[in-house]
Amino acid sequence: MLQFLQSFFSGGSFIPHGHCYLWKPWLVWMHIASDSLIALVYYSIPIILVYFVKKREDLPFKWVILLFGAFIVSCGTTHLMDVWTLWHPTYWLSAFLKVITALVSLATAIALLPVIPKAIALPSPAQLETANCQLKLALKELANTQAQLIQTEKMSSLGQLVAGIAHEINNPANFIYGNIAPTHNYVQDLFSLISLYEKYYPHTIPEIHAYAEEIDVDFIKEDLPKILSSIKMGSDRIRKIVLSLRNFSRLGEAEIKEVDIHEGINSTIVILQNRLKAKTNCPAIEVIKEYGDLPKVECYAAQMNQVFMHILTNAIDTLEQSMVSCQGVIPVRTLGVSGKTTNNEQKEKPQIRISTKLVDNNQVMIRFSDNGCGMTEEVKEKMFDPFFTTKPIGSGAGLGMSISYQIIDKHRGQMKCISAPFQGTEFIIQIPIHVKYN
Repeated sequence: MLQFLQSFFSGGSFIPHGHCYLWKPWLVWMHIASDSLIALVYYSIPIILVYFVKKREDLPFKWVILLFGAFIVSCGTTHLMDVWTLWHPTYWLSAFLKVITALVSLATAIALLPVIPKAIALPSPAQLETANCQLKLALKELANTQAQLIQTEKMSSLGQLVAGIAHEINNPANFIYGNIAPTHNYVQDLFSLISLYEKYYPHTIPEIHAYAEEIDVDFIKEDLPKILSSIKMGSDRIRKIVLSLRNFSRLGEAEIKEVDIHEGINSTIVILQNRLKAKTNCPAIEVIKEYGDLPKVECYAAQMNQVFMHILTNAIDTLEQSMVSCQGVIPVRTLGVSGKTTNNEQKEKPQIRISTKLVDNNQVMIRFSDNGCGMTEEVKEKMFDPFFTTKPIGSGAGLGMSISYQIIDKHRGQMKCISAPFQGTEFIIQIPIHVKYN
């Protein structure tokens, strides 16, 4: 054994490998330089691999990379041994190192066999980029859906609040309205009784005569019926507002049903009546209705009312802003004799025109137009994008028109916008009368 070890680390009867090159200096030094450089590069690669594995703790195949590094170190050692055997014929030691390199190489190759299919299954940079884009779109859609759900929940809560207020107001309003007629009759009866007393007892005692003059009975006879008439008008107004609130909220009508589109529009206008009144920087907004003869339409009533609310609110905002940004000059579109639209800029009252008509006996067209300053092509293209708004920060979430567009699309309808700078804005809605839902 000792003799084998001595022969293992000694040259024995072998001659150095340099004899094979006839000790030609250029040839010897060429082998020395190339083998040394290869060994240096081989030793540097494992250092880089170890650094990479340490920095990337999430790598699934790090043990394969480390085994590959051991294989490279073995290869580098064999090249150094080739330099050593140029002068020292320790070929047993060189062969042993090559056997170790062969075993490490075989182990690396066997270890790579199950890893290769997994590595092939890894997505390419292009696939990762595509997946990343899809994730961004999904995240954006999720954010839009979340915001729309919040907005829808707000509208649902608003509908419940409106329905609750309408219910609470309706009872006392009905009480007042229902008692006006009897009260008026009772008052007339009392006035008749007073007239009879004055007829048959014209000469009353001084105290009664003085009190009658003090309270001015003749004025009360004239004014009290007027007061009762005013109360009746006010109660009528309250009843109409309550009815509009109930029609707008449509609480309990989540399912699709046949509704009167005009009723929904009118209810929305009543609710927005306060915004249509004259203000300091804007005159009263005139609403012109050009209703056609429409049948009842199958739709989600509360959602359609929500669309009307968004469109009319935007029109009012636009007209109020137009009075400031356009210096009160509003473009008025009139129909000329030739049938073509002519545009005249003049200081005119702001208007919202609502027209409806039946199309092809199976579709309903609703048009909302205003004579505001209009919008640019760039703004019009983004009109139905979620979160897009031209209003100041805090004045709007930019979801109204986007939700409206989706509601109309849900009804298998179409919604488009026609507008140009200083030409006003028009929204056209077209929905089928009868809709088949999946």
